[in-house]
Amino acid sequence: MITITRDELHAALGDVVVLDTLGGQYYAQQHLPGALSLVESEVAERAAILLPDKDAAIVTYCTNPSCNNSKAVAGRLIALGYTNVRRYVEGIEDWVAAGLPVESGVLA
Repeated sequence: MITITRDELHAALGDVVVLDTLGGQYYAQQHLPGALSLVESEVAERAAILLPDKDAAIVTYCTNPSCNNSKAVAGRLIALGYTNVRRYVEGIEDWVAAGLPVESGVLA
């Protein structure tokens, strides 16, 4: 599975679809700017609605390298035929530690 670094993701914001794979209160508390919430159990029913373009650049993330949510969601998307899925393995903890902006509230 292809990964993306913090710096690469920061530079690509606005050109990629960012998926927060934590969901619920974790998403509401903080998420990367513009990120959509998509947890593994919802991929089958929500992917086609949230991500109509199977060739779009998509990045999944969760908490940190020990969290497997982003890997699980990315794997399911790839199995559904999405062709440009990458993981931000270091996750939101790394993003926040670098002093980069986050958003809060429920957007999607």
